[in-house]
Amino acid sequence: MLKIGKLVLKTNVILAPLAGVSDYPFRMINRKFGCELAFTEMISSNALKNNNKTTYKKLAMDSADMPIGIQLLGTNEENLLRSVEVINNYKFALIDYNAACPVRKVVARGEGSGLLKDPPKLNKLLKIIVKNSRLPVTVKIRSGWSSKTINAVETALQAEDAGIDGIFIHGRTKEQAYSGTVDYRSIESVKKAVKIPVIASGDNLSVKLIKNMFNETGCDGAVIARGAFGNPWIFTELNSSNNFIKPSKEEISEVMLEHYNMCLNYYGEQRAVKIFKKHVNWYTRGYSNSRIIRNSISRIKTQDDMHNIIELFFLDT
Repeated sequence: MLKIGKLVLKTNVILAPLAGVSDYPFRMINRKFGCELAFTEMISSNALKNNNKTTYKKLAMDSADMPIGIQLLGTNEENLLRSVEVINNYKFALIDYNAACPVRKVVARGEGSGLLKDPPKLNKLLKIIVKNSRLPVTVKIRSGWSSKTINAVETALQAEDAGIDGIFIHGRTKEQAYSGTVDYRSIESVKKAVKIPVIASGDNLSVKLIKNMFNETGCDGAVIARGAFGNPWIFTELNSSNNFIKPSKEEISEVMLEHYNMCLNYYGEQRAVKIFKKHVNWYTRGYSNSRIIRNSISRIKTQDDMHNIIELFFLDT
């Protein structure tokens, strides 16, 4: 069990907010296999304040897609305040504030990981969100800006002082982005320094690695990101008590088709085909015909093409 403010979860492994991935179909296919708490894609407070239609579509949910969190990005105080007011009208379970994104254009605006250089500013922004939110508030941070400026504890303490309910921490620096190794020690140090829940991320790619994350850091929860790409079964395996049976190609094909049909219903044929290409590569990686599928995927343009490529995967021996 994991308690974040007034939000009580039966499980302590969470599906991460993933730009370009964490849409409604992706969340729902993972929920089918045991994911409890999922997130929307990261939301720009600037875009939300400016009534951007694409951003508002990302807020869509239904009763089956709960509990669900929303992750906010941005440092403009007025825009953050307006965004929180908007979010308060939706049935989200919590607000997570992003102080971890390492993307260059984000950091150049002082957003995301840029805030790791200024923990007092992060404290100020979090206080605005906490004061005006009717929901639990968390923050996502990294171990520091670089290997020479590991300041996860200072950042976490400033965040806790703002009144937040939990901390998500990626055990890499901004300069590492998603390369190199995860620093379990920085996560462990944050866990020992704060009194609120600490949820850890970074290379949680398998059940073995997730269990190692818990053992090495003492964290209260873990976040799955790339580990769920083409593998919603990772949630089943986590809850299987060592009785997990790897899915057959038939089951993978069936789930691929179900996931694609969700995309089709949500986006329409043209966009669904485009979006689902990356998912096909993820579902089929590691299999003997995955190279053939990767080479063919660029030529897929229609619903029939997509069905044919899924069938190709299933029929290949």
